[in-house]
Amino acid sequence: MNPNPLISRRKTRQLMVGNVAVGGDAPISVQSMTNTETCDVEATLAQISRLVAAGVDIVRVSVPSMDAAEAFKVIRSQVQVPLVADIHFDHRIALKVLDYGVDCLRINPGNIGNEQRIRAVVGSAKDKGIPLRIGVNAGSLGKALLRKYREPNAEAMVESALTQIEILDKLDFQDFKISLKASEIFMTLKAYRSLASQIEQPFHLGITEAGGLRSGTVKSAIGLGSLLMEGIGDTIRISLAADPVEEVKVGFDILKSLGLRHRGVNLVACPSCSRQNFDVISVVNELESRLEDITTPIDVAVIGCIVNGPGEAKVAEIGLTGASPNNLVYVGGVPDHKIGNANLVDELEAMVRARVMEKQALEKDIIATG
Repeated sequence: MNPNPLISRRKTRQLMVGNVAVGGDAPISVQSMTNTETCDVEATLAQISRLVAAGVDIVRVSVPSMDAAEAFKVIRSQVQVPLVADIHFDHRIALKVLDYGVDCLRINPGNIGNEQRIRAVVGSAKDKGIPLRIGVNAGSLGKALLRKYREPNAEAMVESALTQIEILDKLDFQDFKISLKASEIFMTLKAYRSLASQIEQPFHLGITEAGGLRSGTVKSAIGLGSLLMEGIGDTIRISLAADPVEEVKVGFDILKSLGLRHRGVNLVACPSCSRQNFDVISVVNELESRLEDITTPIDVAVIGCIVNGPGEAKVAEIGLTGASPNNLVYVGGVPDHKIGNANLVDELEAMVRARVMEKQALEKDIIATG
């Protein structure tokens, strides 16, 4: 079910990546990719653990060699989160990780080799019920396409995708998802929009090589946000030259801002001005840091003065409005009590956590009573 009635999602075939449904009416999942050396099992496991703590739904791991495939086997045995293996060129690696329990393969059938090798990989995936992701990137289009179109563009990306899809169609394999990624936003949008009406498979969204934390977040929010508002997209990965945990945070923030996923604290805060009655920026930064572990959805408003404060606080579960001599706290949209600036963050954190515990207890009661 789509949580935002203002967005009509594209109807797609549903597939399973481990225990995570992708496509159909499933929630839009958030992915990230490890950037450790896969053969360093300990480091890769540690990073996956941090991604899981941040709420990631699916993790992709690069498997460029047979040694990496053996490391992947160990990693697979020690984590519960669905794992996607990113493989190019060597079909033997793909066959290995299929045997080792991978939940999805990210490949391009066209660079796996001759027809016999493609059949072997697709046949094994089909027998084991493992989906594939066809990943088309503007930066790695084939030479024939570049000769035809002279430079990377949306048309070349779509043709590349359709060529790969044709291979899978001939092998009667339909459990796949598609990505059409470029670092240029408009090229990406055009490619996804063009292919959306031609196939029924789910889309993996991303702006590839988007940049660093700030610039990449902006690019991704614009590109992915545009598609998601049109109902296009079933799983997302934010590609940042930053800690992969930041990719997960940004992904959930994009989905929360569109009302498509609700996880953790939705913090509404003013940019602050000379009317503020406490240091809004420091309070908000400290709250965000302290409340990162919360997964239960909760709306919190922190507004520095009485101009917009009461209005925002009335629609939040916990709201703070700056006032003199004491600030006013709202609970459940109703004025509750006043507090001074001393220990402001401590008191707000305690109230948020208490509210979360109440919501969790209520959810348990609802489940228990059916």
